[in-house]
Amino acid sequence: MSATKQYELVYIAAPEATEQQLAELHELVVGIAAKFNGTIDRTEAWGRRRLAYTIGRHKEGIYVLEVISGGGDLVKELDRRLKVSDLVIRHLVVRVDEDLQIAARAKEARQATSARRRVARGLPAEPTPEERMRASAALADDRDEAEAY
Repeated sequence: MSATKQYELVYIAAPEATEQQLAELHELVVGIAAKFNGTIDRTEAWGRRRLAYTIGRHKEGIYVLEVISGGGDLVKELDRRLKVSDLVIRHLVVRVDEDLQIAARAKEARQATSARRRVARGLPAEPTPEERMRASAALADDRDEAEAY
């Protein structure tokens, strides 16, 4: 098993943070990732949002998602540095590569079951393009009917 794992880091910055401060915080994360031979795969700024509950004196914050590939030492260092940052209200690091593998295996199992059932009924293992078009049209009709209510 490889030492590189994929993690999602979500942090909430203080609402009074400027764009420059958010950029510096992002550079901090990038620097830590580079130091520990990790990579930033994706960054999404979700923007200013209302918090579910008050954290300290804050009722809203600026949410940022970072998808990071790296080892456990990288996560430990990120956690340590974000805990002491005054700009970060809350942060959470979650390992996602196992979930992605589980979802891929479940999808493969569903496709294999579907193919086996189609063959048992005397159909080709994969649906034809015409069947797919009919199925998508039927779903669209069902959605239209549901919106009418």
